[in-house]
Amino acid sequence: MDEDAGGGPDVLRRRAARALQAVAFDTIGTGYAEAFPSKHGQLACGRRLLARLEPGAAVLDVGCGSGEPTVRQLVAAGMRVTAVDLSDVMLTLAREAHHPGPHPPALHRIDMYDLATERADSAWNLPELGPAGRGTFDAVTAFFSLILLPQDEIPTVLARLRALLRPGGLLALGMVEADLDHVPLPFLGRELRISGYLREDLERVLLDAGFVIEEQEGRPYAPASTTLPPEEQLFLRCRRVG
Repeated sequence: MDEDAGGGPDVLRRRAARALQAVAFDTIGTGYAEAFPSKHGQLACGRRLLARLEPGAAVLDVGCGSGEPTVRQLVAAGMRVTAVDLSDVMLTLAREAHHPGPHPPALHRIDMYDLATERADSAWNLPELGPAGRGTFDAVTAFFSLILLPQDEIPTVLARLRALLRPGGLLALGMVEADLDHVPLPFLGRELRISGYLREDLERVLLDAGFVIEEQEGRPYAPASTTLPPEEQLFLRCRRVG
């Protein structure tokens, strides 16, 4: 049984918090790309992932935002891309963008916490991203989307992403290296709750979730907006084990 099926107080609070995050990104819109114009680390991690995939591979992009740069990169390389986000505005930007490639991306609205669960079908009308979709993706990308979850929810989502991957499937992950657990931070005129891990703690979480880390890289990053502090970004390419 889906652990969220009962809709208890904790579940309702979690859903409300996620809805507020989505509204924040609706407001931020194109401002996100303006504050984070350089995506060299993300693109480099994407290239390393693509080097391990055949054209036409099925890839799920979690927290796709406007689709830049990952949806564009994956589609241009010939991947069959399914991209998901919770922000209507971000998905509208992604749908309005032109992503040249042989397979147009499928763009869907869903809470990443509901992936691989019955709610993907019952609440979002996306059965292909629920239990029926388990083992159907060759790779998953999640660049700076899991940072919006509390630390105690990140292992759950990683396990659900693993379930959607075929055995040996790949995960490309972007995170911020910081010991933060759903800490409220000012972000482009809004408040977002952000989580992060120190590097060794993130490695442990990934291993416990059933992944082996094949490559990782840390890159310092200074956002274009002077109101946002510099950060250390972590990029990891992992493989599902078992």
